[in-house]
Amino acid sequence: MAGSLSRGLPMNTRASLSSPKATRDTYSRRTPCDREEAGMTRNDIEFDAEGTTLRGWFYRAEGAGRRPTIVMAHGFSAVKEMYLDSFAEVFAAAGLNVLVFDNRNFGASDGEPRYEIDPWAQVRDYRHAITYAGTLDDVDATRIGAWGSSYSGGHVLVLGAIDRRVKAVVAQVPLVSGSANLAELVRADFRAGFRELFDADRAARFAGDPPAMVPVVAEDLFAPSALPTPDSYQWFTETGKTRAPAWHNEVTLRTVEMLGEYEPGSYIARISPTPLLLIVAREDHLTPAHLAIDAFERAREPKRLVILPGGHFDAYVAGFEAASAPARDWFVEHLR
Repeated sequence: MAGSLSRGLPMNTRASLSSPKATRDTYSRRTPCDREEAGMTRNDIEFDAEGTTLRGWFYRAEGAGRRPTIVMAHGFSAVKEMYLDSFAEVFAAAGLNVLVFDNRNFGASDGEPRYEIDPWAQVRDYRHAITYAGTLDDVDATRIGAWGSSYSGGHVLVLGAIDRRVKAVVAQVPLVSGSANLAELVRADFRAGFRELFDADRAARFAGDPPAMVPVVAEDLFAPSALPTPDSYQWFTETGKTRAPAWHNEVTLRTVEMLGEYEPGSYIARISPTPLLLIVAREDHLTPAHLAIDAFERAREPKRLVILPGGHFDAYVAGFEAASAPARDWFVEHLR
């Protein structure tokens, strides 16, 4: 079971029937702003997370004194160069410091096994990032915001519920239920086959074999992949090529198993009294909008829902202003 996953089990039959095909120019490049002209600086950082070194950037907003600070990391397998700089620059231009980091096992951060996503380890790493931010001279540790998108959008729902150091939460196109998400993307008659693969991989790893791997995205709609939608393939391959050539199109099979077990939406009612902004995309086929809206109904005040036109990945480029402006305003309102 070690090595690459067999292509004999399609993971995306339902998605191939329901997801619109992205056009070639949908995910064109965004040009970073002139940070010096905007009065902000960006420095490389690293910090310890239970023996693993995580690395990223710290954006210092213009102005003297300790300032509110946003902590942010990317979603499923993505690295910080995949447009997190664009969001950070918007926040920093509004007077907010920003700490951006790569998730463990990905990008510039350390961690083994490479390309494995443990959602609970990633939640803990957000907490380590908050602790580290509190040691910086420019940070007001009493005014911390958390931003996440897609998979990490789910993480900040959990974080907002369990860590009261967080004073404002923005969850963009979040995963709210791993089991419901897989049910949307994978036909029921294939799920038993997945369990067999997971069990075989577990036995192989116990015996000392390397983990089985699966592509994050695949051009062939009937080939196995962790994110089986056409717009996922389009965004990851084009963004990887233009902005993050070190991005790796592979995760461990156990990553997919842990995704199906992850239920961050179950924490949403516990976020209050921390203010919550939920940003969803109307045509999102990867983390379906109706699941996020249902979760939003369970959240308590203060809360706000923003519904964007377009699909899951439009928030990063085509709909960037529509996604980043409400997030910026939410943080400014609740942290300044």
